[in-house]
Amino acid sequence: MDSPACVLELLGMLVYIGGWLCALASTILPQWLTMSTSLLPIESYDLGLWETCVVQDIGGTECRSYDSLLGLSRHLKLARILMCTAVAMALLGILVAIPGLHLINNCKNYNGHNSKMALKITGGVLGMMSGVLCLVPVSYIANLAVMHFFDETVPEVVPRWEFGDALFIGWAAGFLLFVAGLIMVSSSLCFLVEHQPEPHHQVMSFDRKLRKHLEYV
Repeated sequence: MDSPACVLELLGMLVYIGGWLCALASTILPQWLTMSTSLLPIESYDLGLWETCVVQDIGGTECRSYDSLLGLSRHLKLARILMCTAVAMALLGILVAIPGLHLINNCKNYNGHNSKMALKITGGVLGMMSGVLCLVPVSYIANLAVMHFFDETVPEVVPRWEFGDALFIGWAAGFLLFVAGLIMVSSSLCFLVEHQPEPHHQVMSFDRKLRKHLEYV
């Protein structure tokens, strides 16, 4: 096993798993948007994909799930679908890429190496797609928050939603998943380049075959 390709695929898999964990955490956490008011300085409000929470300074937190799926806003439905799809696609990419790692002792012949490369490239493409799917809802919710925050038609005394921790985790997840996919694809290309036969070796092999053929004739 060659060291550069091995290091790349191991690095890619670690980044891949880290990105998937971040995407899962961003999907579950309720801190997508947060809001605090001057009228109630001891309380703040968190809004997530699955529930809303009231956080008190004394340490108490009360969360409540949304009552109806049909009653959700359009952007929350979209964010749910895209984030769940991104998490599922990233997990599928990890499961597909693991058999393609050259540290896994299977498929050692030439055709087996091609199969492992195909698995690893497929896992990398799934990682990049899941990264994009993760970035879309996070950026969309952030854009809505910015638009509402600077909306001049809303009085200044009205509290506004601001970025929560889950948004930043989601951005990190999308970036990590996309980078992990690139690394997995790059490791496959690196392995392909390193195992190309040298021209001199090809000429020597052709000369040997030609000599054997002439001796046989």
